Amino acid sequence: MTTSFNSRIIILALSLMTIFAAPAVAQEGVKFFKGTLEEAQKKAKSEGKLVFVDAYTTWCAPCKWMNAYVFPDPNVADYFNQNFVNLKIDMEKGEGPALARKYRVVAYPSMFFLKSDGSVVRREVGMKDAKKMLEIGKLAMSER
Repeated sequence: MTTSFNSRIIILALSLMTIFAAPAVAQEGVKFFKGTLEEAQKKAKSEGKLVFVDAYTTWCAPCKWMNAYVFPDPNVADYFNQNFVNLKIDMEKGEGPALARKYRVVAYPSMFFLKSDGSVVRREVGMKDAKKMLEIGKLAMSER
C-alpha cells in the first residue's frame, strides 16, 4: 500500500510540474534587450531595425498589465522580436529621467519607436491590448 501511495504522489507531483512549467516554456514573449538606449541603437543599426522603447515606471498598473498580457502574446512577440530591438526603460532610474525629458514622456506607459539615430518614428501613450500593439508595430514599420 505504501508503494502505491508513493507512486501516486510522484505521478501527481510530476503532473503538477508539467502543468505549471509548460506555460513558462511556451510563452517567451517579447525579448527585451539588456543594456542602454545607446547600445540598443547600435544593435538596431547593425541589424537594420528600429528600436522599440517601453517607457514605464514600477508603480504603473497599466504597465504591469501590458507586461502580463500583451508582451507575452505570441503574435506580438513574434512580430516585435523579428522587427525591433526591444528595450524597457524605467523612467525613474538610471538613464530613465534624462530620456523622459529628452522624449517628453509625461504619462505611462509611453512607447516609442526610434531610428538608430534616436529620431522618433512613432509614439504611443497608454495601455494597449495585444491586437492594438501589433497594429502599432506594423504602423511603425510602414512609417520608417
